Amino acid sequence: MLFHTFDDKLKPQVEELLSLGKSAGADLVEVFLEKSDNISLLAEQDDISNVSPSFGIGAGIRVFLGKKDGFVSTNDLSKAGLLFALNQALGMLGLTSGSINKDKFEGLKKLKDFGSNKNDWLDHSPDLKESTLKLLEATNSLADKNKNLQVRRASYSRNWQEVLVAASDGVFSRDIRLHQTVGINVIAQKDKHRSTSARRYGSSGNPDDLRNWDIEKSTCELNESAQKMLYAGFVEAGQMPVVLANKFGGVIFHEACGHLLETTQLERGTSPFHDSINKQIANEAVSAVDEGLSNHAFGSLSMDDEGMEPQNTLLIENGILKKFLSDRAGSLRTGHPRTGSGRRQNFSFAAASRMRNTYIKQGNFLPEELIKSVDNGLYCKSMGGGSVGPTGQFNFSVEEGYLIKNGKLDKPVKGATLIGEAKEILPRISMCANDLDLAAGFCGSVSGSVNVTVGQPHIKVDSITVGGR
Repeated sequence: MLFHTFDDKLKPQVEELLSLGKSAGADLVEVFLEKSDNISLLAEQDDISNVSPSFGIGAGIRVFLGKKDGFVSTNDLSKAGLLFALNQALGMLGLTSGSINKDKFEGLKKLKDFGSNKNDWLDHSPDLKESTLKLLEATNSLADKNKNLQVRRASYSRNWQEVLVAASDGVFSRDIRLHQTVGINVIAQKDKHRSTSARRYGSSGNPDDLRNWDIEKSTCELNESAQKMLYAGFVEAGQMPVVLANKFGGVIFHEACGHLLETTQLERGTSPFHDSINKQIANEAVSAVDEGLSNHAFGSLSMDDEGMEPQNTLLIENGILKKFLSDRAGSLRTGHPRTGSGRRQNFSFAAASRMRNTYIKQGNFLPEELIKSVDNGLYCKSMGGGSVGPTGQFNFSVEEGYLIKNGKLDKPVKGATLIGEAKEILPRISMCANDLDLAAGFCGSVSGSVNVTVGQPHIKVDSITVGGR
């Protein structure tokens, strides 16, 4: 019997699976059901160059025994297909479904339906024609503003999910998720001069997000950045103070520190903060949170992929490490309590501890005060790509940067790379401004790619290695 709709009518079939797993000797059995309807579009210059729709349906079955777990995914949702997947997961732990365990399964709780008021989200989202016209409007707007643009691109993706989570501890929850993101990027070139600029915007739970996109504002901002950087000289390498802008500037904290506070890293033994709870790991100016609650933020959710409601998790308070992010398996293996952070890309991944909306909290300074406090340094208005090592070593390129001279912004510079290590840089963040803002992005880890939010106010790092020429 196929599972066509995810509702409380599935309760008897799911309970049968869970009961079989428990009777085989499993400590806990979890079933994750998912349906997805996604589309992505790419506009290049004045044409739509790519349209990629995708649809999916499947289940992930996970079995726990002690601190070990076995996970199997399948897109065969027939009774036989699900039983086969369950037996495979049991077999990973040396269990057989024919056994009889003393600990009987007591049944699922009443369905907790977070998606009941979201059933029309997919129908209300922009259709192919509407989203296509919006992207072409963006590339045309870029062309109108700047004749030096050799490449003009705009992309759009819509990801819709319906999920149902059931577990032998009684969890029985359903949700519908909708995430939309739009990105624009350009390459400007004149004679031997060249620059690249990009921006990304995204939201959750807002079918009208693309319709409400302010194209004029976004293309003006991107064009201004490309023009300023077109004739910028190269920055000189050295150790110097740096002021990082808000919004996507928070990607460094996310990558270099946030991942080290996930129990996934604790299990591997790669986090330098593994024994630092209630210890000073950052300057007292730094407080940071991870939460899934901000309205329409790209990393917000009504429940995680283990059926737990999100919460506001205070990670760092006045420089003191307060908490790690934990999923079910992470809590089992490390002892840190679950934080509603069990996330996965889709049914083919087991959930793992992952960030949601992660940011440094705002302070009391004006952004101008941070810049004014620097005699000779670098202002990073927009960050580019980078890489991070397993223990927090990082290097990130600066897409749009300016020298700071005598407390004022000076000429634009390119080629800057910020190089450092989380445990060394966190104590050097001495000032946080009062202009917290967030930016949408995607994060890849052991449970696939998930939508997240990064963010921060303007922050000042007293000293960091800047790579350049």
